[in-house]
Amino acid sequence: QVQLVESGGGLVQAGGSLRLSCAASGSIDNINAMGWYRQAPGKQRELVAVISSGARTNYADSVKGRFFIFRDNTKNTVYLQMNSLEPEDTAVYYCNAREDLTRTNYWGQGTQVTVSS
Repeated sequence: QVQLVESGGGLVQAGGSLRLSCAASGSIDNINAMGWYRQAPGKQRELVAVISSGARTNYADSVKGRFFIFRDNTKNTVYLQMNSLEPEDTAVYYCNAREDLTRTNYWGQGTQVTVSS
């Protein structure tokens, strides 16, 4: 089992920045990729950014150039730096860890990000 604990959400004005953190613990040796998803009210959960164990990254088109995902392997933590935030970025953000061997996805509890106009 893998446990994910997120932090860093909050309320920010449009144009501002926030950094989300996700600390992983437990059986993390088989984790292949970690990422962030978000879900706005009335919408489906969508991928925001993902980083592989080899540090390859992938971003949703809507956040390219504004959001950056990176990881600190010494702390088993992945971060999402969010810049130039827009009201459309308002959502609950979820940390995800993917274990390819068992095709298991682990999820954090979610953290609210609210961007005011």
